[in-house]
Amino acid sequence: MPQSLSRILVHLIFSTKNRAPVLTREMRPELHAYLVGVLFNIDCPALQIGGMEDHVHLLFGLARTRTMAEVVEITKTSSSKWLKTKSQSLKDFHWQSGYGAFSVSQSAAESVISYIRDQDEHHRTMTFQEEYRRFLDRYQVVYDERYVWD
Repeated sequence: MPQSLSRILVHLIFSTKNRAPVLTREMRPELHAYLVGVLFNIDCPALQIGGMEDHVHLLFGLARTRTMAEVVEITKTSSSKWLKTKSQSLKDFHWQSGYGAFSVSQSAAESVISYIRDQDEHHRTMTFQEEYRRFLDRYQVVYDERYVWD
């Protein structure tokens, strides 16, 4: 087979440092559009991006030539630098140092897109920490609570 092809969908989740609620409703559309561009530039097409004031969700196709660590580093570094230019109140902005990356089957992509779009609804009754623990449990990720939050 002379051609290398892949389709790996990833649901990436990360929060602001200490879950600071700094991503305002007004700025989120621009931030999400910026993240779409960052992913596009590294051949990781975004299917859906969303989030709340303290975290983001990104569903994208992982480029076959990129590692997850590279995608996370590029995405977080670029968007952090960009956010710092958007407002004086964000001059010290940082993302948390960790992240969660979860595989998504093609058949589940639409439900994940809907989930990301409905973040306002989910977070009426659930904190980011509760949501994130649910993902870790659903994907059977072993974790130490002492090191999940920063």
